Amino acid sequence: MKLKAGTEIRARALLFDMDGTLVDSTAAVERAWKRVAAKWSADFEKLRRHMHGRRAIDIMRDILPPEASDQLKAEVAAIDIVELTETDGIVAVAGAAGLLAALPPGAWALVTSARPALAAARMRAADLRLPATMITSATVTRGKPHPECFLRAAERLDVAPKDALVLEDAPAGIAAGRAAGCQVVALATTIESERLDDVDWIPDLSVLRLETCDADGWMTFRIES
Repeated sequence: MKLKAGTEIRARALLFDMDGTLVDSTAAVERAWKRVAAKWSADFEKLRRHMHGRRAIDIMRDILPPEASDQLKAEVAAIDIVELTETDGIVAVAGAAGLLAALPPGAWALVTSARPALAAARMRAADLRLPATMITSATVTRGKPHPECFLRAAERLDVAPKDALVLEDAPAGIAAGRAAGCQVVALATTIESERLDDVDWIPDLSVLRLETCDADGWMTFRIES
């Protein structure tokens, strides 16, 4: 359900996905993976519906045929290099820069399925600052939709999962946030709003405004029209 203007949300920490939530990297991501899909004769249109928000190794497992499973590590290493240089067209999602600037430094974390170097490269390309707390594919053993990433982020920020707000754009990330026991608000940036009927959602971060931050760390946010 789309959150109405005036809705208030309270949280002690914000846990941001990166691609599609803070950074609009869809064109760059799809350029890189479309070439990989073509190399292995995989159906890219089918792949793209389920690839966003997942680790490269998990996406690659969907692409490689069983007889090529021994090439998994080499193919992941190759796409790692390609994605680091595919930064053309990467920009910040609307409202991302302003919201991050308003947040207390220790009150938010980046929780992404990207590798650390790729996360840094895309955040720099979008001219967004990096937080002190980053959970990446190198931090976890199980990728989204498993809740490990958000549980680790909440632990590092020293907040209970139920007191953290997850901001996500991909089904895998939404599922992970819910499984972690966090509050979840989806962004209708990479998937159609019609597919978000079962979750609270907003169009992008431009409608989410920090109103107050209490001495005990509780932040109050308001949805603007």
